[in-house]
Amino acid sequence: MTLEILLSLSVLAITIILFVTEKLRVDVVALLVMIALPWLSLISPGDSFTGLSSNAVISIMGIMIMGFGIDKSGVMDHITSPIIKIAGTSEKKLLSIIALAVGILSAFIQNIGATALFLPAIVKISKKIKISTSKFLMPIGFSAILGGTLTLFGSGPLIILNDLLTRSGVKGFGIFDVTPLGLSLLVTGILYFLIFGPWILPQTTSPQEEDHQSELIKKWNLSEEIYAVRGNLESKVIQDLHLWSKFHLHLIAVSVNNEILYSPWRNYIFKGDEVLFLSGYKENMEKFLSEYSLKEVSDKQLNKIKEQFSYAQTIIPPYSRLVNKTIKEYAFRKNYEVEPVMLQEECQITDLDFSERKLKPGDILIVHGHLERLWRLKCGKDLIILTPIRELNNNKRRPLFAITGFIGAITLALNGFQLSLSLFSGALFMILTRVIKIDEAYQSIDWRTIFLLAGLIPLGIAMDNTGASKYVAESMINFFASSHPIIILVVIAVLTTLFTLFMSNVAATVLLVPMVAMMGKMTGIHPSSLGLLVAVMASNSFILPTHQVNAFLMGPGGYRNKDYIKAGSVMTILFMSVSVTIIYYFYL
Repeated sequence: MTLEILLSLSVLAITIILFVTEKLRVDVVALLVMIALPWLSLISPGDSFTGLSSNAVISIMGIMIMGFGIDKSGVMDHITSPIIKIAGTSEKKLLSIIALAVGILSAFIQNIGATALFLPAIVKISKKIKISTSKFLMPIGFSAILGGTLTLFGSGPLIILNDLLTRSGVKGFGIFDVTPLGLSLLVTGILYFLIFGPWILPQTTSPQEEDHQSELIKKWNLSEEIYAVRGNLESKVIQDLHLWSKFHLHLIAVSVNNEILYSPWRNYIFKGDEVLFLSGYKENMEKFLSEYSLKEVSDKQLNKIKEQFSYAQTIIPPYSRLVNKTIKEYAFRKNYEVEPVMLQEECQITDLDFSERKLKPGDILIVHGHLERLWRLKCGKDLIILTPIRELNNNKRRPLFAITGFIGAITLALNGFQLSLSLFSGALFMILTRVIKIDEAYQSIDWRTIFLLAGLIPLGIAMDNTGASKYVAESMINFFASSHPIIILVVIAVLTTLFTLFMSNVAATVLLVPMVAMMGKMTGIHPSSLGLLVAVMASNSFILPTHQVNAFLMGPGGYRNKDYIKAGSVMTILFMSVSVTIIYYFYL
């Protein structure tokens, strides 16, 4: 063993320890590796930064931008609705349907592409049924990786397998020869999460769910419920119902002949056939229904209103026209079409009827209204909105261009063009067609993920250049060369898994396939079967978020290294067991 090999293996061991103990963030660990390797003279300074321009890293940046564009375009609404309709609110049904769909799609396109396509849908579905995305994203990511083993062009290692076998003088495989093995792995992975998911998946809330709206609702103890009610209120005036002062409810919209009137003025006179959309707590709602002989109804507009209404925290500036006026005097609802919910003046907070209190500069006003009205309010000068207002997906983001860009990028990749070039071309197409703005493209990139991958790629280069990879592989293979075929298969599976965790799965395949082919000739085991085991096991990357799919989902899912270790360790063993068993009985 040379000094360079010893140093490479030492850096690898320290990296593993830092990942497992989580003493530092994963991206910081990756940056340390990136900088340490050239200082130890294991790679050149130029090689240490090649990860930033690598095919995998550029591909993920392109995928992140396109995923953001797909989300903003509203395309995923057409996917989420049928899924929810079929599965309802059953967590297991949703997981089964989405995981199977992603897995099958990964057999024909890059697994990172399949994952990115479904990520916005999963986030939307999770919010609708109020289940944490962390319960979905890891199983979906694992299914995408498993689905890559369904066909011979489902993953990089399988794509290059036949070329490597041919160079070693061994016959290759057909496109679907690997499908029985891949299908067994995909079904095993889905069943694993369906059975053990509650115990192995984190119960935390992902960063995407801890949004500003949720924080505002928690901080001000606001009601999240919206009810649709109907009854005979003909000729009554809104202010005579005393919704605010007596029942502590807020009328946020009225539906008349399927047309929505937002935050109607207090002098609005009911015609008798309206549906009222009210916000407040259940017990107050029941008192109001009983008082006026109304009943709660299931209205088709309710879900739309729930999705398109939001709270906003505002402050009154000194130059506002509201200064020294009351809510009534300024006809707040009539002018702004939003509902005032809560007022904070100096240190006093009230959610009772404050419609006749004079407003002063610095007063904080919580309002509830349609997103378009809140954006209109934000563009005015009478109130300063302190909380971010999300945009309303109402087909303004050119869904046709968004889906064209995504499908076009995947089509280019399937036709042999470099993945990074294909995906970034799709991302640029979305920018040029104004699906997203260039500033939004920058913001859509999770730079922690980028530097995690970019920092680990040089470690693979160092392992290869110094001969550390070859040293470990030859040592293990030579030691077990005379063992039973099952033992040899297990050793190859373990070795490939270890290599794949810290270097490109394609690089691990290129390194190991010629070696195991030679080993097969020496031991009488079919060399092509051993090569297939290496190419399949190169996807066995679940213990740490080093696979590009896991790295991509780490941020949106709010996962930590220990989450992958907990769920991925068992998945790794299952993957290995199924692969070795099926290859031993059906491929040798």
